[in-house]
Amino acid sequence: MSTPIRHGGDLLAAARRHGRPVEDWLDLSTGINPDGYPVPALPADAWLRLPQDDDGLAELAAQAYGAPRALPVAGSQAAIRTLPQLLRPGRVGVAVQGYSEYAPAFARAGHEVVPLAETDFAREDLAAQLDHLVVVNPNNPTGRTLAQATLRAWHADLAARGGTLLLDEAFMDCTPERSLAALADRPGMVVLRSLGKFYGLAGVRCGFVLAEPILLAALADQLGHWTVAGPARAVARLALADRTWQAATRDRLQQAGIRLATLLRKHGLTPVGRPLFSWVPHADAARLHEALARQGVWTRLFDAPPGIPGALPSLRLGLPPAQEPAWQRLDAALAQALATTRSDSSILSS
Repeated sequence: MSTPIRHGGDLLAAARRHGRPVEDWLDLSTGINPDGYPVPALPADAWLRLPQDDDGLAELAAQAYGAPRALPVAGSQAAIRTLPQLLRPGRVGVAVQGYSEYAPAFARAGHEVVPLAETDFAREDLAAQLDHLVVVNPNNPTGRTLAQATLRAWHADLAARGGTLLLDEAFMDCTPERSLAALADRPGMVVLRSLGKFYGLAGVRCGFVLAEPILLAALADQLGHWTVAGPARAVARLALADRTWQAATRDRLQQAGIRLATLLRKHGLTPVGRPLFSWVPHADAARLHEALARQGVWTRLFDAPPGIPGALPSLRLGLPPAQEPAWQRLDAALAQALATTRSDSSILSS
């Protein structure tokens, strides 16, 4: 029996465990924009008709991402589960500290999964030892970002041998100038985008695969009809077309990300800050996670990655909502939680 894959956003389980009503939590356990796209009332036919593949969503997404073409899917998850079956079996590099769905999906499809430490991504020759390479850029949760030149070189190496560079750009909307979506129609290049993070629309389960036509056709055939629901398609079209909201949100998230990292440093932590989250390696991450939970602040806890000497457990904290009381609550909770953690550590070491 496989080990269950954990994700953030499990607030109901936290509420039951700690005996605190859901509405009394500050949920920072995901990297989702807490002040997402304001969805208006949808026209009735979005609910009454079967989803229409020719409604313009694919073309709108390609234009929004600067890609030659796009295939709408039911969130990146649908693509992650299916794409490995369409690639020739081989050695695929997947980050140990990264999105946890990739390794089991490739293993189920008969690939040999090669675990990669964060230091491996600094190696120019990384792709030379692999048939396929998965890169989440920016990485979740570590925040590691890679230069376009590095990714282009890895893609060239892999594609020359019939391999694939799979780029997960779920957090790229805040820095679109770093995207490689424009190259997604080249053989051996696949780019995934999502409405879940930047747009704060994780619940609509809508994402996009950017790739060459033959691979998109094969993926569409595997997924079948109506993979994205009609209301989700309607919301996606509105959000992708709203350039004014996107520009304002990009600026706001950049500032909020800086504010979150600054707040964490104020309390003596050493975060890697990104617009939608901060990642905090910490020897006492588990105690800090629990101490914050006792105050109704829910974070994402990551165990120390196995097989990497000196690696620490860590926390990922998403952004609080834009309302000032939420930031004040986090500030106070951090002060109390860190004081409790230091006290507990002192008792255990005495």
